[in-house]
Amino acid sequence: MKLRPKITLIDHFEKLSDPRVDRTKDHKLIDILVIALCAMICGADNFVAMETYGNSQSQWLKQFLDLKNGIPSHDTFARVFARIDPDEFEACFRDWVSSITELMPGDVVNLDGKTLKHSTHNGLGKKAIHLVNAWASEQRLVLAQQKVHERTNEITAIPHLIKVLELNACLVTVDAMGTQTDIAELLHSKGADYCLTLKGNQRGLFQEVKEVFDNAQKTEWTGIEHSFHRTVEKGHGRIETRRYWTFSAELLSQNTDKWAGLQSIGIVEAVRRIGDKTTTATRYYINSFASDAKRLALAVRSHWGIENNLHWVLDVAFNEDDCPVHKDNAPENLARLRQISLNLLSMEKTAKIGVANKRLKAAWDDDYLAKI
Repeated sequence: MKLRPKITLIDHFEKLSDPRVDRTKDHKLIDILVIALCAMICGADNFVAMETYGNSQSQWLKQFLDLKNGIPSHDTFARVFARIDPDEFEACFRDWVSSITELMPGDVVNLDGKTLKHSTHNGLGKKAIHLVNAWASEQRLVLAQQKVHERTNEITAIPHLIKVLELNACLVTVDAMGTQTDIAELLHSKGADYCLTLKGNQRGLFQEVKEVFDNAQKTEWTGIEHSFHRTVEKGHGRIETRRYWTFSAELLSQNTDKWAGLQSIGIVEAVRRIGDKTTTATRYYINSFASDAKRLALAVRSHWGIENNLHWVLDVAFNEDDCPVHKDNAPENLARLRQISLNLLSMEKTAKIGVANKRLKAAWDDDYLAKI
């Protein structure tokens, strides 16, 4: 009797449409996907490495895959990933993620974009693709991903993610690009709270918030009801002090009614000291929750964390920025395969090591890979 490791996501991806004609199907699509996923988890970052992994681990893979025609070639991996419908692949991904996690009231979801730098091809006139990710900061899981079409920007991708995710009672953070009245309305209609970065693209509101804050600082907030929170972090020769303020949006004279659910304004002042050098940065936010500086701190720190816990990991542990794949749908589909791998590695808690070392351990230990 063949043993089947506990790779429960197989069931969610078996319904993915096979883009190949029947006469070219020497290998089952699900087998190609599973080999590619196992290879990715174990450190393979390109199609040649996937073939090499498959040939090296063929006996282990045969425990639960058919493989009557052996291991697919790197050309087969490349052709299949270039032709898989990325929207369908994403739907399978979301279906799987929804089966393994449940967002709880108050959970923070970060929406942020990332460019795959080496997915460009100047000879073909193809620009690097840009993806917007939805990241559950508490669970450290990617919830969904949406490609930004070449002639648009993140403003078109963010609403798609909001519509397909169950965000009721969650707190959603978005960078200044997504600070738009339509996006605030959509989040509010989904029952989610928001924390939106406020910059000069909302010039009138930005200027008034800045003036109110500057005046409040000068008068030491005399007569202005507000919430305050302070944190200090030390490490690696650095001391960083962050001060958080929130106050009611009713203090503004601007027409704030167009921002659905808007309740409070947030300000973060970060003072970083390294040796004799001190730098100060101030950021502004509009929020749909009542004035609460600690909640602002949670939202802001969670959004900064997406760079370290997702984008940085994808670049350093998975070499995403150095991947030169550019043909057709392959860059987007490989990015999604990395996110499946990252989610699986993040959910494995027995090994108290980083993602890069978990990949090495999985490559060296078949039992550990099966556990993942």
